[in-house]
Amino acid sequence: MLLKSFVLALLFWLPAAAQNSPEPHSVGSTVAAKQATEYTLPPDKLKKAEALYRLGLKFQIISPVYSWLVLLAVLAWGIAARYRTWAESVSRWRIVQALIFVPLLMITLRLASLPLSIYAHHIYLQYGLSVQKWGSWFADAGKGLGINIGIYILALWLLLNQIRKSPRWWWFQYWLMIVPIIILFMFLWPLVIDPLFDKFEPLEAKNPRLVEAIEKVTGRGGLEIPRSRMFEMKASEKVTSLNAYVTGFGASKRVVVWDTTIQKLSTPETLSVFGHEMGHYVLNHLIYGLIATCIGVLIVLYVIFRLCGWLLPRFGPRWQIREPYDWTVVPLLFLLGGILFFAGQPIGNGVSRYMEHQADIYGLEVTHGINADSQEVAAHAFQVLGEVDLDYPYPNRLAVFWYWTHPPIGDRVRFAHEYDPWSKGERPRYVK
Repeated sequence: MLLKSFVLALLFWLPAAAQNSPEPHSVGSTVAAKQATEYTLPPDKLKKAEALYRLGLKFQIISPVYSWLVLLAVLAWGIAARYRTWAESVSRWRIVQALIFVPLLMITLRLASLPLSIYAHHIYLQYGLSVQKWGSWFADAGKGLGINIGIYILALWLLLNQIRKSPRWWWFQYWLMIVPIIILFMFLWPLVIDPLFDKFEPLEAKNPRLVEAIEKVTGRGGLEIPRSRMFEMKASEKVTSLNAYVTGFGASKRVVVWDTTIQKLSTPETLSVFGHEMGHYVLNHLIYGLIATCIGVLIVLYVIFRLCGWLLPRFGPRWQIREPYDWTVVPLLFLLGGILFFAGQPIGNGVSRYMEHQADIYGLEVTHGINADSQEVAAHAFQVLGEVDLDYPYPNRLAVFWYWTHPPIGDRVRFAHEYDPWSKGERPRYVK
């Protein structure tokens, strides 16, 4: 979440954006009697999943197009130029202008996107994917807007100053500036940002048996995380979905298990989910993702540089953009970045699906011998995840290619059931 959200903010790719716990099962217990060999849904859930799937596809198309039209309107109607004039009338200092222009623009864009956001949350509530009250939802939206404004003030001030100082090489010099900032935010996010939105409590105090089970998995994978850095997140106050993950690095590295996962999955199934997330960390997906993202950032910045060189002489006067480092150019940067992000989705999502498949393999291997019948445990955990999220079993392959960050849930259930190097006398790929 951190890497994607922060990079999008810096590159302007997107204009901001209770159950009782069952008795825990022992680690060696077998999966429920109903084993999952294929991902299926009962008729009532299948109907809801298909309706949600079709709504989601429409939203994936409408949302970016709507955001682009809003940005064009901000340019064509002179809204950005008006904000620039106000900012410049207050002070000649660029940082003061940033403190005026950026919040005005960000609030305008957020208000314009609010109807779609409200509709999306309404759908999540209607389909039971969210339980978050509207007051809490608006509070989170406000906090998110505040964080985005702070990031954008810094990012835009640095960017436009660099364009003014180096019109031909700003794209490379700005890239050199933001890479260390991205790394810093990756370290700080679990410590500073995550607690603003969710509650975290020590997992050992809530579920010591689960901590002992997780330590078996982390120990087998060679990942050392003290119990003081294992937390339960109160996801049930907002969502019904399930998750467990490892986040941060160095002193901020920690294990997080959502309380919804503990409520709806057995301990072996929770370990299977955790083993997958741990795989991302052990297989260095965070590092590879950071490298790939930095390369992508450089490419996008260069393409924006070239496109601006073509667009500004033709449309700049019409949009009242006086020079390349004028504050009024910001909506154009948002627009170009948003289009490039949309066009690059298949590449990024293809890499993501590959890494998720690797993590699935790692999760199966690291829990083998800890969970009895670990393949079936994993397959059943995926089945539960799909049922809770109302994942449609028959997605269009073009939609998967363009939008899906994970392999379809049906493929994951099937793979978990079939992957068995141990009985074939083969060596596991990651965990020996």
